[in-house]
Amino acid sequence: MNKQELFDNIRAKQSFLCVGLDTDIKKIPEHLLADEDPIFAFNKAIVDATAPFCVAYKPNLAFYESLGLKGWTAFEKTVKYIKSNYPDQFIVADAKRGDIGNTSAMYARSFFGEELEIDSVTVAPYMGEDSVSPFLAYDGKWVILLALTSNKGSHDFQLTADEKGERMFEKVLRTSQQWGSDENMMYVVGATQGSMFADVRALVPDHFLLVPGIGAQGGSLAEVCKYGMNSMCGLLVNSSRAIIYADKSEDFAAAAGSEARKVQQQMAEELKLHGLL
Repeated sequence: MNKQELFDNIRAKQSFLCVGLDTDIKKIPEHLLADEDPIFAFNKAIVDATAPFCVAYKPNLAFYESLGLKGWTAFEKTVKYIKSNYPDQFIVADAKRGDIGNTSAMYARSFFGEELEIDSVTVAPYMGEDSVSPFLAYDGKWVILLALTSNKGSHDFQLTADEKGERMFEKVLRTSQQWGSDENMMYVVGATQGSMFADVRALVPDHFLLVPGIGAQGGSLAEVCKYGMNSMCGLLVNSSRAIIYADKSEDFAAAAGSEARKVQQQMAEELKLHGLL
């Protein structure tokens, strides 16, 4: 999926919502545990209920890898189900990979090769260009670099400045633009960073940003849009727990759909406010 196709889908659905599939076997409704594959059963129901209101899904690999082979199988089944039934959805493998070149090449093959053909993967940039470039070798695929995250520990490194006053996240944004473009690279910027989106946009005005942190983490959608939205929206705003765990009864999927619809309606208003609808 290219940048224009992503924007077209955002306008068509009046949404830039990404639903995070952080599926925890200990949090899903108990009645699903009798299913042969409870993780996939949960994901399938969530996807069917929320697909009309979002443009992307983001399975977090840690929740699947923690279950070994069964978890990876559920992840693969989830990806293939989305691609087969909702091909307009942009899929993010939230894996936060990043290693020396030959290892990164294998990570890239695992997500972008013929087995999965996922649209994008999150990558840690701190080992430099040779750890990122293997992911950029696949046409039509996206690298989503960690830049300014929503967790408290982001202050430990990302906001530290060098002798010229340039903060580390700014160096990541500036340097990485030599590796890719706004057609194959996005950045993770946490919703809790608020007005600092303006600092990010000063360096990457045209790139898409993957924005976790609304909902359970308390980030403000209005503030993200005020400082982060651009002429092609430029945002994929993720919500995970607030949507997928909205209810733990047998009506969990309907509740998730209702929560996704609420966020979509807020996003439609933001798109109108910024003249994109």
